[in-house]
Amino acid sequence: MSNSHLFLKSGFPRAPLQNGLGRYVCQLQRITLKFCKNNGSSRGMRDFIENHLVDFAKENPGIVVYVKPRRHRTPVLVGEYLNGDREWLNCRNSTQDEIFKWIDLLKTQNGSSSSLRLRKMWHTDVPSIQGPWTPFLLRSPDAHNQTYPSSEISRPLDVPQSATEKLIELFKQQKLEAGEAGADVLETKRAE
Repeated sequence: MSNSHLFLKSGFPRAPLQNGLGRYVCQLQRITLKFCKNNGSSRGMRDFIENHLVDFAKENPGIVVYVKPRRHRTPVLVGEYLNGDREWLNCRNSTQDEIFKWIDLLKTQNGSSSSLRLRKMWHTDVPSIQGPWTPFLLRSPDAHNQTYPSSEISRPLDVPQSATEKLIELFKQQKLEAGEAGADVLETKRAE
């Protein structure tokens, strides 16, 4: 087992607040393509620059693209984000398609999230004073003394009254209003 996670910067998962709610703001601010003009390991980077870089720059006007030739060095992609993070990717012997995929990944991320050791898997900017929510939070204390299964509790709250139930209720009201005379009439009707 490795202890390399002990040396990572620790923090909470974070995202730009409200990003995408109104208008999406791409978090990649600038990207730098460093390559060698002669070295064979930079062939994919040179092919990407010749064939796809202009189209990428036209499709993404909010991302500043720098091209930096360097002698006898490995090709590198450096992405800089709005929150100040920098992501550095080695592109040695990569094809132009692989480089396009790496650039697309940098474009859709919001910083170097892989180099962050998470203290917790969740984080909130406004913690609750009342404590965490539970299913029993807003229930009445009488619910704790119930014997289960209970037909009263398991019945849905918002089901409308059926026509049969309504007729039975109206019949009971008429029976109460008429009193015993109504019960005698009912029994005579049943006898017929």
